[in-house]
Amino acid sequence: MAKNMHGGLGKGLGALLGGEDLSELRKPVGYINKEVVSPEGKPQDTSDVLRIPIDLIEPNPYQPRMNFAPEAMQELAESIRTFGLIQPITVRRKGNKYQIISGERRYRASIMAGMDMIPAYIRDASDQGMLEMAIVENIQRENLDPIEVAMSYQRLMDECHLTQEQMADRVGKKRASVANQLRLLKLPAKVQHDLKVGLVSVGHAKVLLGVEDPSLQESLCDLIVKQGLSVRQLEDKIKALGHEGKHREENEPEELPDVYYRLLESVGRYCSDNISIKRGKGGKGTLTIKFDSDQQMEQFLQALDQR
Repeated sequence: MAKNMHGGLGKGLGALLGGEDLSELRKPVGYINKEVVSPEGKPQDTSDVLRIPIDLIEPNPYQPRMNFAPEAMQELAESIRTFGLIQPITVRRKGNKYQIISGERRYRASIMAGMDMIPAYIRDASDQGMLEMAIVENIQRENLDPIEVAMSYQRLMDECHLTQEQMADRVGKKRASVANQLRLLKLPAKVQHDLKVGLVSVGHAKVLLGVEDPSLQESLCDLIVKQGLSVRQLEDKIKALGHEGKHREENEPEELPDVYYRLLESVGRYCSDNISIKRGKGGKGTLTIKFDSDQQMEQFLQALDQR
């Protein structure tokens, strides 16, 4: 499907790019500013991304995923060779080695890519509170790039078992702002790389998130880098592409106010998350709750009475 998309663009985007090689601008992300970790070394700040020799890392024996699609693994390995491992894995110390908590697919692809060092967070699972404090402190640093901020948000949610609302409270941000930051992690590796190293801006990334096809997102990213497009110029280019480059956000509802997300998370706890909201531009809309049994609704009512 991606090939058809590019074919449909004809000479439009292809002519603009001109086949120029941009590889010199895209050096793999190596986290070279972080100290290499060794089992004999002094304790490190677990909020940092640290590089660990890959032969000191071992898979998690409780890894639920047993099958890794070979084609997808080859694609990920090629991406890592080109851009580096943008999203680090998470490990814990186990004797003289480090055991994977999350990121085994990235770990295996890194081996396929020939990496001898791998960026990772070191998790001290024995102290949840200290871990949360360390991550929040890391988020508040001024020198983090947008991808590092988004990864920190995701890590805080995953490892400290927080909802987006709870996490937003921890870092002093609006939930909608946090949600938008997390969306950056849905971009292709090429775009994440260029955002991380400053070749494209967050404004560019938000526009690219409105394009449905990942291959088109990557081609437009090349165009930004090659021509130095502003955000407004990028929007104009997408509109000029016509149907193939249609901006997805034109068909999506506007961002919901924060109170709606709070309602979804609060009520969703009692209804197995079977709740949805539709809201028009004027503020009118519908709230739909699906329930599995009379008992579930009784529990929901009791929860409301206790609030």
